[in-house]
Amino acid sequence: MMKVLIVYYSTYGNTYKMALEVAKGVEEVPGVEPVVRTVPELIPQEIIESREDMKRGRELQKDVPLVTLDDFRSAGAIAFGTPTRFGVVSAQLKNQIDKLSPLWQERALEGKPAGIFVSTATLHGGQEMTIFSLLPALLHLGMIFVGVPYSVQNLFTTKGGGSPYGPGHVAGPDNLRELDEDEKAILRAFGKRLAEIGLKLQK
Repeated sequence: MMKVLIVYYSTYGNTYKMALEVAKGVEEVPGVEPVVRTVPELIPQEIIESREDMKRGRELQKDVPLVTLDDFRSAGAIAFGTPTRFGVVSAQLKNQIDKLSPLWQERALEGKPAGIFVSTATLHGGQEMTIFSLLPALLHLGMIFVGVPYSVQNLFTTKGGGSPYGPGHVAGPDNLRELDEDEKAILRAFGKRLAEIGLKLQK
């Protein structure tokens, strides 16, 4: 079974819910299994404990394992998920990517397809810029960038997130807006596409 690694960071649980939809898309492809992993938290525990919304987010993801270098090595394709932080990738996910130097030296990630999904509070909160902020790191690692083509018809109708650059979600200023059907469809199509391309590149 080829593995598609879905590695993400999520404060309030929105990017986590996106990761689960990507996994559903991966599962549509025979011979492929999704591996959902998160990254270490950098926000001090006392701050998390002082916020009910952050505590809910932590509780939601309590059973998700932390990603390892072996998870990256064994994956045939990788999806990276992040909330926007002032228009760029979250510090938590970037911190994990900064630890990939051993794999860069081994050239272990070269030729693997990879894509990015992102959550923002507002419609114009920097979804595309956040994806672009992470893209150079993927190219330095030798990965092949995968977006979402316009054959995915939901790109024409989405009122939330999603673009040719990757799936997106608008969580709202209170971070409580759930994924809508267009956003879910784009996430699943993205997961399926990553899995299909990963299989092709292994042959």
